[in-house]
Amino acid sequence: MEVILSECLGFCYGVKRAIKIAEEHADGKSCTLGPIIHNPQMVERLKAEGVGTVEDLKAMEEGTIIIRSHGVGPQVYEEAKARGLNLVDATCPHVKKAQLSAKELAKDGRTVVIIGEKNHPEVKSIFEWSNNRAIIVETDEDAQNLPPCPKLGIVSQTTVSGENFVKMVTHLLGKSSDIRILRTICTATDQRQKAALELAGKVDVMIVIGGRNSANTTRLAQLCQSKCKTYHIETAQELKPVWLEKADKVGITAGASTPDWIIGEVYKKCQRI
Repeated sequence: MEVILSECLGFCYGVKRAIKIAEEHADGKSCTLGPIIHNPQMVERLKAEGVGTVEDLKAMEEGTIIIRSHGVGPQVYEEAKARGLNLVDATCPHVKKAQLSAKELAKDGRTVVIIGEKNHPEVKSIFEWSNNRAIIVETDEDAQNLPPCPKLGIVSQTTVSGENFVKMVTHLLGKSSDIRILRTICTATDQRQKAALELAGKVDVMIVIGGRNSANTTRLAQLCQSKCKTYHIETAQELKPVWLEKADKVGITAGASTPDWIIGEVYKKCQRI
């Protein structure tokens, strides 16, 4: 059996940057506001190194609060300052671009539409930068039901697939005669999805590694499933030999928040089967 790694997988620039920032503040007095990335194993490793996690600033009386890669709304920065906390911003630069794009479109008097998952923390942060006025479009129905508006501005969650973005924009084109589209999809997302699809078309089984709470990993699994049998796992312990019994070629990819050491463990276990 041949085991093939995708040409583009694992940590993206924004995640590497966020982890580096967290590790630089691993002093036992620092916490991230929510999980810094959507990978439970990495979050646990950081906890062991001295970086905790809180879900609310009220849980922090002193110390350093680290803004996670998914970003937060402007009110969090204000609250952290008011509470006298040292704030360190690990927001992914691509997410920051989406946030500021939403702010710019709202300031221009446009109805802001965010293409993405309504309950995802990144989308919530972009929404808050639109002065809490944006409309989140997740499904075809959401897009089709959007009422006509004089001026429309469109941004997206950074991990939305390019195909889905185009589809949603197509639904929205008839909603206004004045539309400004800012494609805020991260290039790393495009690269990982393209490479995963290409590999999935050449193998019998795909293994997609990453947190189940990771949007970009979930999308990778969905895309690969359209090409071949696909399994989404978080760790090597979840990999079952029976999945690979009849496979001549097995492909492996991983989400942008999946550490190299987890990818390596899965690769080695596949080779031993």
